[in-house]
Amino acid sequence: MFERFTRDAREVVVEAQREAQETGAAEITPLHLLAAMLRTPENAGTRLLTRLGVSVDDVAAEAGRVRRRGGISEADVEALGEFGIDVDRIVERIEQAHGPAALSGNGKSRKGKHIPFAGESKKTLELCLKEVVRMGGKTLGGEHILLALAVQRGPAADVLARFDVDAPRLRQALS
Repeated sequence: MFERFTRDAREVVVEAQREAQETGAAEITPLHLLAAMLRTPENAGTRLLTRLGVSVDDVAAEAGRVRRRGGISEADVEALGEFGIDVDRIVERIEQAHGPAALSGNGKSRKGKHIPFAGESKKTLELCLKEVVRMGGKTLGGEHILLALAVQRGPAADVLARFDVDAPRLRQALS
C-alpha cells in the first residue's frame, strides 16, 4: 500500500511518528496523523483545508485541546456539561495531580523507539486506499488522508466536523 503514497502522504506518516514521540504517546493515533498534516503547510490536505476557507491554525489548536483532554471532543464536552460534568475542570485536576498533558500520552519520551500505529490509525490508512480506488485514482496523497480522517468516526473526525469539514464536503472538493 505504501508504494501508492505520494511524498506528502509519506511525510504525514513520518511526522505522525515524530508527533507521537514528542507527546510521549504509546501509539500513533488519528489525532497524531491530523496534527502531523497540519504541521506541514505544503501538504495537499492542508492546502485543501485552506481552499475550503478553514483556518489550519484553528484546527490545530482544537486538535491540541482534544488531545489534552484524552480524545474528548468539544461536542462530548458540551454533552457532558448538560449533566453537570465539567470536563475542563476534571482535566485540570488530573494535570495538577499527574502533570501537564497527563491525558494526552504517558509523558515519557520514546525517542528512538518504534511507536506502533493504533488500530484506528491503521484503519484510517486503509480507508485512504479505499477512497483513492473509489475516486479512480492511483496515488494516495495528503488530501486522501484528510478524507479518511473525516470518514472514520473518532476524535480527529470530531475536530474536523467542528469546522464543517466532513467526508461529503471533502469528496465534492476533490471531484
